Formats: sequence, C-alpha cells, structure tokens
Amino acid sequence: MRSSLHSSMQLFLSVNLSRKLLSPWSSDLIKLVALSAMLLAQVNTYAQTPVASTSALQTATARGTHADAFLSVDGVVEAVRNTVISAQISGSIVQLPVKAGDTVKAGQLLVRMDARTAQQEFNASKAQVDAAKANLAVAEKDYDRQKLLFEKNYISQAQLDRALAQFKSASAQANAQIAQAGAVQTQSGFYTINAPYDGIVSDMPSAIGEMVMPGKPIMTVYDPKDLRVIVTVPQARIAGLKVGQNVMIEFPSLPSAQRFVKPHAMTILPLSDAATHTVQVRFDLPNDVQAVNPGLFARVNLAFNVGTDADVAGKNPTATRVYVPATAVFRRAELYAVYVINAQAKPMLRQVKLGPKIANEQEILSGVAAGEKVAIDPLAAAQASKISAQK
Repeated sequence: MRSSLHSSMQLFLSVNLSRKLLSPWSSDLIKLVALSAMLLAQVNTYAQTPVASTSALQTATARGTHADAFLSVDGVVEAVRNTVISAQISGSIVQLPVKAGDTVKAGQLLVRMDARTAQQEFNASKAQVDAAKANLAVAEKDYDRQKLLFEKNYISQAQLDRALAQFKSASAQANAQIAQAGAVQTQSGFYTINAPYDGIVSDMPSAIGEMVMPGKPIMTVYDPKDLRVIVTVPQARIAGLKVGQNVMIEFPSLPSAQRFVKPHAMTILPLSDAATHTVQVRFDLPNDVQAVNPGLFARVNLAFNVGTDADVAGKNPTATRVYVPATAVFRRAELYAVYVINAQAKPMLRQVKLGPKIANEQEILSGVAAGEKVAIDPLAAAQASKISAQK
C-alpha cells in the first residue's frame, strides 16, 4: 500500500513538473491525470474486497432532455400574512414592550399610547348618559301621570300629547348619549394595539415618546408558519408549465441539510404583468420549514411540456440537456469528473463541467453525452479501473 501511495505521489509530482514544459492547451490534461492519480491513491487506503469485474458496478444512463424542458428561475420568500401595524388615531407612544426579532402571541400587547384625553372624554360621555337617563325617567313618570289625569277627563288631549312628546324626546336623547358613549369607549380602545396573530416582529421604526399619526407604520409582524416563494415566468412559456410537477426549491445560502425544500402547493396567478410580460407563480412552503425567512433568495427549476422529448441523444445536441445521478460526480481540487463506461465495459475517468443541480440529478454541460453510462459509485469505479489495468 505504501509503495502504491509513493508511486502515485511521484506521478503527481512529475505531472506538476512537466506543466512548465508543455503548452497551455495541455493544462486540462495534466489536471485530469493528476486527478486520476489522487483518486487511485485514495482507493488504496480502503481495506475493501476488490471488485472482480466491471459488471458488478452500478451504472446509470445519462438522461437527455430538450433544452426548453426546464427553466431555472430566481425568486424570493415572502410571508403570506405580513401585517404593517399602524395607529387609527394620533397619540404619543408610552409603552413599547416588544422589539424587532421578538416572537409574539395573538392578543399580546404591542403598543400603548397616551390615552388620558380619551379617558376624560369617556368619563364626560358617561356622565351625559347618566343625565339623559335621569331626564328619561322624569319624562316617563310625567307621561304616566298625565295619562291617568286624561282618563279621568282632568286634562285635554293636547296636554297628553305634549307629555308623550316629551317622553319620546327624552328617550331619544338618552339613546343618543348611550351611542355616543359607546363610540368614545371604542375609540379609547384604539390607544392600545395587540398582536393580530402569532408571529415575529420583523421591523420596528418607532420608539417610546414618538408621535404617531393614523396610517403611519409602527412595526411589522409576519407569520413564520405561512411562507411562500414568488417567481416570475415569461408569459410565452406559462402555457407549457407542467402542473403538479415534483418541484424542489433551492435556497443557495442555507446549509446543505436545509438547502432543498419541497413545496406543498403551486399557484399560477391568472394575470400578466404588462411591463415585464411575465406571470407570477407562487409555491407554498411547509409549515415546519427551518431557517427560511421573508426576503431569502430562492431558485426554482421548472419543468415544461415540449412535446415528444428527449430521448434525443445525438439528434440535436444544441437542444439537449444531459443529467446524471448526483452521486456519480465527484470533486478533487478544482476538477469535477465522472467514470464513463466505454464500449469495452471499462470505467474511464472523464472531466466534466457542471450545470445546476435539480433534486438528486446533476446537469452536465460538457464531458458526457446523453445515452452514455456512468458509474454511480466513483470509488468502486476507480477500484475496478485499477484492477482492469493490472490484468
């Protein structure tokens, strides 16, 4: 094993030294030879049972598809419920118990404004209600007395009608005062603002002591359990978009364990933007998605119907995209490579150029043609290649 490692290192050093003597067009070949030497050296470090033949290798056929069958679009995360909290009346902020980034519960106090003037107005309105009720009671008793006197023919009909009118007037005034007091009480409730639902405070442009006006934003709250990704698709291609396709949304800035998320619904808005000639497509994210916040960059690879597709290996290379299993691609230093099974059923190392990754498949921009077979396990392919070379 040590001798094999030593010989591989010598090969790598000799290749590097020869780079100064070769022309620039040979640099990729040098990198590929060095890559092969490094991989063979790694294979020797594994204490595994040698593969008897290349027939034991697991392979997959490079899948070719029409270039228009997929479209990678960029999008952004937004909250379905995103509420800008503002006041309905003017006042000074006296209490602000939350700050940006805090988690709030439905009904929790968010803002309290100075309500002393409103409280005095409510007290005055309540006193007017009491006075109106007292006047109503007097008018009612007076009407009852006038009614008894009229029944005994002590007063005229005009006097009774006058007493009835006074009673109705007092009753109307009492009802008006009660309604006005209710309006004042309702308005006094505007001086405190509570959370409309469970959420997170995302923005806080206000501070204690600041004067707020009706409609002026105080803070912003969003629901982290109700998020979606918004993308735009050219309206010329929206008719060919596959409905119900298995989409994986990629968040390039997140760790690999959280980078891909499967949405649970896709919605195509029935409206085109007259300025950009695009149609908005929404993807609803699961409620338990982690580390995803509004404003996060997202990338979506969409599938389209393009008629009879691909199995177009070699028919029109410019209109073909090639995909292989992601596990078939490995990286060493600056190079990416796969093991391609040649006509003699032997694995051959080949450098490739990568495109975007879609779910568990990797797009190959160059290096592999549609229809070629690649080894799914590069390490096993490297071991089989070494054994074949020793025969």
